[in-house]
Amino acid sequence: QVQLVESGGGLVQTGDSLRLSCAASGGTFSSYHMGWFRQTAGKEREFVAAIHWSGRSTGYADSVKGRFIVSRDNAKNIMYLQMNRLGPEDTAEYYCAVASTWYTTSPGAYHDWGQGTQVTVSS
Repeated sequence: QVQLVESGGGLVQTGDSLRLSCAASGGTFSSYHMGWFRQTAGKEREFVAAIHWSGRSTGYADSVKGRFIVSRDNAKNIMYLQMNRLGPEDTAEYYCAVASTWYTTSPGAYHDWGQGTQVTVSS
């Protein structure tokens, strides 16, 4: 079973950039499709981005397409989410998780969730 730990969140201003990391231990990270989700209080968890185990395919929510970039380093067992041109609408707790299949945006198809990292964007 894989354990996932997110980091890199913080308080930034509108227009700033931030890079989140998702570090994996246990399991076989290099064989997992991975995803990023975000959630705000009172709302359902929202798909943000996903990346194929090979790193050669990615997918994004329309709300972040062109601003966010998902990548991974299988040698280091880390997935990244580069977030650019952040706005207040990006404020959320961000989570990473393992996908059961490729390609899916449904939270129910993901497992082994990390504990999350908070991103707050001030206007």
